[in-house]
Amino acid sequence: MQKLAKREEQIMQAIWNLDKAFIKEIIQALPEPKPHYNSVATMVKILEEKGFLAHEIVGNIFQYYPAITKEEYQKHAMKDVVSQYFDNSYSRMLAFFAKEQKLTEEELNDIIAIIKSNKK
Repeated sequence: MQKLAKREEQIMQAIWNLDKAFIKEIIQALPEPKPHYNSVATMVKILEEKGFLAHEIVGNIFQYYPAITKEEYQKHAMKDVVSQYFDNSYSRMLAFFAKEQKLTEEELNDIIAIIKSNKK
């Protein structure tokens, strides 16, 4: 699975939130400044070629829907981050966020509880 560029990821986020969408609906869901219709149409076509999107024809218009789930992409993206920045160590990643005070003690306890419950 390829990593998404910023605008590609914004388009995918919009479609994951909408479930199915026409180009105009995708544009409405994107942040300002809104890209041109043709730009979004081109990027959607690229995302379809990459295997992220699929479409069905409604009347004579393409309606797009995700070909992969948000969770599938999250797993892939997190593996990349952990690999590139934390030497494939999730504990190093958590330690980084804890040290940078991005995780509260309560959040760390929640993570520990999740880990314990998955080992049962």
